[in-house]
Amino acid sequence: MKPMIVALLLAVFSAAATPALSAQPVNDTAVSYPSKPVRWVVGFAPGASNDIVARTISARLGEAWGQQFIIDNRTGAAGMIGGEIVARSVPDGYTLLLATGGPNTIAPLLTRKPVYRVEDFDYVSVMAYTPLIIAVTPSFAPKTPRDLVEHLKANPGKTNWGSAGVNSSPHVGFASFTHATGTRATHVPYKGAAVALIDVASGQIDAIHTTAASAEAAVRSNRVRVIAVAGPKRVPVIPDVPTLVESGIKGGDSLVWFGMAVPLKTPPVIVRKLNAGVTNALAIPEVQRRLTDLGMEIVGGSPEAAAKFVRDEAGRIRSLIKAGVLKQE
Repeated sequence: MKPMIVALLLAVFSAAATPALSAQPVNDTAVSYPSKPVRWVVGFAPGASNDIVARTISARLGEAWGQQFIIDNRTGAAGMIGGEIVARSVPDGYTLLLATGGPNTIAPLLTRKPVYRVEDFDYVSVMAYTPLIIAVTPSFAPKTPRDLVEHLKANPGKTNWGSAGVNSSPHVGFASFTHATGTRATHVPYKGAAVALIDVASGQIDAIHTTAASAEAAVRSNRVRVIAVAGPKRVPVIPDVPTLVESGIKGGDSLVWFGMAVPLKTPPVIVRKLNAGVTNALAIPEVQRRLTDLGMEIVGGSPEAAAKFVRDEAGRIRSLIKAGVLKQE
């Protein structure tokens, strides 16, 4: 399996394939779709990053096609409640899923009896991503990513490392980092990143994987210190913080990604029309500003690139399960 970041970059470069959508044969389905309101299921609460991405894009799709794209927040079970609704829906393009790692590659693989599989969707687009960062309590001794690795190796299992919960994206980020570096730390799951960040700031735990957007206030007030960016490039709001790869640490990156998925066997012409609509929306300056203000990098690209990205992400999770650093619950 190629590393996740290679897959992501392939998705970016595959954006060049999108103009070919105009060359697809025109048929009645393509012309008439959408002819009624479209439901876009988001498996997370209103106001979360996932929800904001969906609402930002849905507004533009509605404007372009003259039909409502209605956001339906169905929270619970790490996004799997929303995922199940879409997986079991009629594959006609009128029920969409805000795809992310949680409901699409993490929960189905880390749940002993999942209600659907990774393969039960067609993937329209990976729209954007935000990298996880490694933040620590200010008094924590390591100052650089290499210092951190050396500290963990010298003190196996003695560093308390928080996350937003068992089998959350930050937990997967933690597992990826420790597996890639051959280190051990004690995972401390919380019910959400906000509570974990409070304990990092107070020194109750040493470190956490989270997003720059979640940690921004704590970083600006110097209540936590960011050691590394677990993504392909530096984050504008913390430009002096290096990436893991810059520091010579490969295989430890983890992204929180945002995409669009539909039930398996949705007509390809609808998948491609949705892809074209998303691509056009992502090109709008106001949309770009909205997403970048949230610390996101815009991706886009073809349905084929999206499907490959998800396959590679699923493969990465499976490899971590096989290595014993993630376990099915």
